[in-house]
Amino acid sequence: MPSSTAFYINGQWVAPQTAHDFPVIDPSTEEVCATISLGSEADANAAVAAAKSAFPGWSETPLADRIAALQRLRDIYKKRGDEMAEAISLEMGAPIDMARQKQVGAGLWHLDGFLDAVRDFPWDHPLGPQAPSERILHQPIGVCALITPWNWPMNQITLKCAPALVTGCTMILKPSEIAPLSGLLFAEMMDEADLPPGVFNMVNGDGPGVGSTLSAHPDVDMVSFTGSTRAGRLISIAAADTLKRVSLELGGKGANIIFADASEKAVKSGVLRCFNNTGQSCNAPTRMMVERARYDEAVEIAAAAAQSITVGPASEEGRHIGPAVSEMQFNKIQGLIQTGIDEGARLIAGGTGRPENLNRGFYIRPTVFADVTPEMTIYREEIFGPVLSIMPFEDEDHAVTMANDTPYGLTNYIQTGDTDKLRRVAERVRSGMVEGNGTGFGKGSPFGGFKQSGNGREGGAFGLHEFLEVKAVSGL
Repeated sequence: MPSSTAFYINGQWVAPQTAHDFPVIDPSTEEVCATISLGSEADANAAVAAAKSAFPGWSETPLADRIAALQRLRDIYKKRGDEMAEAISLEMGAPIDMARQKQVGAGLWHLDGFLDAVRDFPWDHPLGPQAPSERILHQPIGVCALITPWNWPMNQITLKCAPALVTGCTMILKPSEIAPLSGLLFAEMMDEADLPPGVFNMVNGDGPGVGSTLSAHPDVDMVSFTGSTRAGRLISIAAADTLKRVSLELGGKGANIIFADASEKAVKSGVLRCFNNTGQSCNAPTRMMVERARYDEAVEIAAAAAQSITVGPASEEGRHIGPAVSEMQFNKIQGLIQTGIDEGARLIAGGTGRPENLNRGFYIRPTVFADVTPEMTIYREEIFGPVLSIMPFEDEDHAVTMANDTPYGLTNYIQTGDTDKLRRVAERVRSGMVEGNGTGFGKGSPFGGFKQSGNGREGGAFGLHEFLEVKAVSGL
């Protein structure tokens, strides 16, 4: 994809009001692969004004026409999937096969999920038999600021833009400035979908600039943000003066509870799942908790699994993992690995430094620590890299206590052959999602967390609700 410093505002590609060039770094090579411009307050204000002007018309557009627009977007997205995979692979380091199948595939999955959900959504329904003349209406909330991360670009952009579009909202997308190429390509797709001017707008920028302007803007009715818990707090503070709705999908420190009666594949699967996307997933199972009877065996299996994982450039085909997204992330992960060593965790795979065959690029050695204890930094902090912590537990109560011993609550994992035990433990762990025995979630399942993992839910009908106001009307 060529360099692009333009923004998409009011149905047109426009130049920034003040040039502020920003290099996009290919994490596989550490070389500049594109140049964007970081927007200013003036650019953000122009995008908000366009969205505000477009809202009355789009919100009153018939539902069938909005569904047709989403269907057009879905078809364009599928047609241009290879382009999107190349953009994602280049900008954030996902190996090209993984980018095609999982990164791009996640976006298509959500677009299809929203198309399924919107047709059966109860837009206008009676309150109940106790009030035969009262109806409940669901109406678009208004102008939405959508701030998305670099780690799963299309997963998060589609989870926000698709429901905003089909519910009748207008929007301003701010992709991550670290990985903006996929967002630029998505804006091209939105343009190709032939929407009225101002319904969709895209401005590149950083958090302190465009992000802060959108979060505090009095004409923005909702902010939907995915990213770090620290940034989520700042957005909440910025949005407080205008009392706008804030939907947050933040960090995680998922527990993978492996009971003695779990499948033989549970440990290896847990390692591979933790290291997927180079460990750069908020829902990664980064704390492996193993029942004492199988702990020593699990440590051996985990070490072997980590040592079998290869690391290489994102441009190469294969099942390897790619680099971390940036130098800042590389340095953070390296520092936390060293902290794990310094605080006494037992290093059984990986460690600091790049893999032996790579001397350039933000590559991390797949790393596993055993005998990790709750007071250690790597037990408590979200590392966001290919680093797994393993620790033993004694019984169900002990496992639940450890799983809940975190300020986060996004996704926990349970492995057991006992369905009753699975249900008991799933009900007790404090997280928005619990994956049992490797069974994936269905299309339209609600994605979101408890505690400092955020608020709100994305995906399917749950994601539509995020962009809607509820109105009660009597006397009908």
